[in-house]
Amino acid sequence: MMSNKQGSEFLKKEDWWAVYLGIGIVLVALILYKMGLSIKPIAVAPPKWESFSEVTKHFAENGMIYVYLYLMFLVLFSISVKFMGFNVGEFIKGFTIIYLLTVIVLVLGSSKVAEQYNLEPPLLALLLGLIVSNVFKLPKWLDTSFRTEFYIKTGIVLLGATLPFTLIVKAGPIALLQATVISVTTFLTIFFAATRLFGLEKPFGATLGAGGSICGVSASIAVGGAVNAKKEHVSISIALVTIFAVIMIFLLPFVCKALGLPPGQAGAWIGSSEFADAAGLAAASAIGDEAAIKAFTLMKVIGRDIWIGIWCLILAVVAATKWEKRAEGASVSAKEVWVRFPKFVIGFFIATILISIVDASLTPQVSKEVLTPLVIKPIKTLRTWAFVFCFLSIGFTTRFRELSSFGWKPLAAFVIGVIVNVLLGYTFSVHILGDYWSKL
Repeated sequence: MMSNKQGSEFLKKEDWWAVYLGIGIVLVALILYKMGLSIKPIAVAPPKWESFSEVTKHFAENGMIYVYLYLMFLVLFSISVKFMGFNVGEFIKGFTIIYLLTVIVLVLGSSKVAEQYNLEPPLLALLLGLIVSNVFKLPKWLDTSFRTEFYIKTGIVLLGATLPFTLIVKAGPIALLQATVISVTTFLTIFFAATRLFGLEKPFGATLGAGGSICGVSASIAVGGAVNAKKEHVSISIALVTIFAVIMIFLLPFVCKALGLPPGQAGAWIGSSEFADAAGLAAASAIGDEAAIKAFTLMKVIGRDIWIGIWCLILAVVAATKWEKRAEGASVSAKEVWVRFPKFVIGFFIATILISIVDASLTPQVSKEVLTPLVIKPIKTLRTWAFVFCFLSIGFTTRFRELSSFGWKPLAAFVIGVIVNVLLGYTFSVHILGDYWSKL
């Protein structure tokens, strides 16, 4: 019998709803494919264009499809938001604005000029959001629709459907090895810098270390809760992750291109050194090659994100037994690892297994000429929409004035970790395992 608490987790957690929506879309795509149909007609996006007349022609022919796509996203997200306990009315108003802005961003990102300067739609969405949120004061009710983590997790589940399982099995151990060495080293660097050099509290140092080494915002929240860090300490960690994630979106692709790195090496370096899934995907997209996105995903999602539950369990035990005063005999439940584990990673693997099972039954030619255009490409398009929703939300919720209020000590500890993280990421991705990543 499922307890009320367990049932509540399955219905109220955004991780699970990301799995439900992502896998649901993949299943519908596969069912339609088996019926000789496709989700392609509704997976619409602006084409590449040079003259604005091409844009107007596209919308004249496909305008209603954009309406249908809007309604599909609105219904799916509204149901999820309702179960998660948010105001559906506020969400509908806010999401409508996000959807319209996403259309504009996709149009601009599809232009010849944007292509020349590698201004992918996710980057444009982030820039637009940052400009608006730091120039204008946005109404509070919009916050309900800025579901950053929900959008990116749904997009990552869809991303799983575009990566063959054979690639994950082959590259997973390599990504896990690289990510483990870099993550452990970065965490320990930030933790000891925070606690030994600058005298910060150990739960604060652990929260900062997790944010800079594992999974950005999610890790800051999860580890902060596991070690009973103060609310303001979690907020500072999130702020630092956000600032450096935004910086790396622009810095890492620029340096990768300046150094002439192959897309696979660039994606692996970004996956090793970025602090958030959303920001990392934006940076990997800016490389302009699918190999960069694949390498990033293997490094960040498979190599780093799956460790968040283990880290939370270990740090919860350490905090409970070493850092906190507890009643004699009190212990930490082993269920902590499951509670903290990022469930959307499960959805990612389910999606890739489902597509791989279908793909394995086809010849390479049929897979390329039928499965890819009817299933995989439309899912990629829907994935792009989810990512742009996320990047707009990041931009709209990042206000530099609010992020400048923390002291220099956590900033200094985090910067030291950033330097170690980036240098290690480059060393592994280019020199130690560079041959593998360059051939991805």
